[in-house]
Amino acid sequence: MIKAKRERLYKDVDFLCKIRPYRNYKNLDSLEKASNYISDEFTRFGFRPVEQKWEAEGNVYKNILASYLEEKEKRLIIGAHYDVNGDQEGADDNASAVAGLLETARLIWENQPELDYGIDFVAYNLEELPFFKTEKMGSFIHAKSLHDSGVNVLGMICYEMIGYFSDEPGSQKFPSEEVARMYPDTGNYIVVVGIEKCRAFNTQVFGLMKECGEIAVERIDFPDANELAARSDQRNYWKFNYDAVMINDTSFMRNPNYHQVSDTIDTLDFDKMTGVVSSCYHAVTHLSS
Repeated sequence: MIKAKRERLYKDVDFLCKIRPYRNYKNLDSLEKASNYISDEFTRFGFRPVEQKWEAEGNVYKNILASYLEEKEKRLIIGAHYDVNGDQEGADDNASAVAGLLETARLIWENQPELDYGIDFVAYNLEELPFFKTEKMGSFIHAKSLHDSGVNVLGMICYEMIGYFSDEPGSQKFPSEEVARMYPDTGNYIVVVGIEKCRAFNTQVFGLMKECGEIAVERIDFPDANELAARSDQRNYWKFNYDAVMINDTSFMRNPNYHQVSDTIDTLDFDKMTGVVSSCYHAVTHLSS
């Protein structure tokens, strides 16, 4: 079983958390530092990263893309956003996910799996407010570009907050009593979050992650793209009728540091985070196309 490296995940999170001023939409130089780091890492692995640019409120923002098996017609998208909400480090939201994205890309390049689909790794900008739910989100820009170009998309996997865990009973909260009856109340697992119309894809990603056995995995399929289901970049792929899931530690339903200055690197569990990425690697390299 191929496993992610804890020390590499820590290094990536540490770099992003130390950027000052904080990497929110107002601080263009900080966003540039983050995007340059991501691009340099992709290059160091062996990829040829490209930029996807657009304008929002008079400023230019960009996604960073890197592709594996570029010749393959069918594409799997793996993404994570690198901006933060306001003036805070954003260790879990969303440095943890960017680290997961980069480590997955490292493992893909190092191991060169034989696949009948290609993989596009995308680091998004402008997931957070004030652009959340707008067509200026980096993931909307990317999803629309796929649709407009007629790209054959196998599916999309969104890394979003993958580093906060707790072994304390009662540490996991739920949106309703009905949901609470379905899942453990100790927040030491990762969740594959999807919607009903993507059930087949969701089930496959969940099953493969669980098969890996490196982290406890749960799954939830919401009836539609409601507020809880659509709280990250996967929402924009649903808009273009692509299958998409979010890999998430349940955000504010577990992590008290969500969108707070207390969202720092010392609050993350890198051992469990390593298990998440190892399990995701197993899933992305074994999907049925």
